Amino acid sequence: QVQLVESGGGLVQAGGSPRLSCAASGRTFNRYAMGWFRQAPGKQRDVVAGISWSGDTTNYSDSVKGRLIISRDNANNTVYLQMNSLQREDTAVYYCAAARAPYGVGSAARCEYGSWGQGTQVTVSS
Repeated sequence: QVQLVESGGGLVQAGGSPRLSCAASGRTFNRYAMGWFRQAPGKQRDVVAGISWSGDTTNYSDSVKGRLIISRDNANNTVYLQMNSLQREDTAVYYCAAARAPYGVGSAARCEYGSWGQGTQVTVSS
C-alpha cells in the first residue's frame, strides 16, 4: 500500500509560481506512474497531469498545458507539480495519485490511479 503526502499549497497571487510536492512511501516508487488531480468547490475531481513510471512521458489537461509541469525524482520518491502563471480558475484542492499497476504511462484516465493523497489547497487571489 502506497502512502502519499502532498505539500506546497497555500494562498498565491495570480501570476505566481508555486511548486507542489508529493512524497511517496510504502512501495517501489520508480515502477509506477504518478498523477496530479484537482477538485474545485462543487466540481468533480479532474486530472491535471500524469507522468510515466520512467519520467519519459507526460500528459496534461488542455486547461493547464504550457503552464503546469509535472516531474519526478525517483531517487527521492517524490513527484512535483510546478505551477506557473496561476489564474483564479486554478483554485482547487490538488491531489497526488499513484497508478494501480506498474509501468504505466501516466495517462489522463482516472481509472489508472488507485491511491490518493489527502490533498493540498491552492487558492489564487487576484
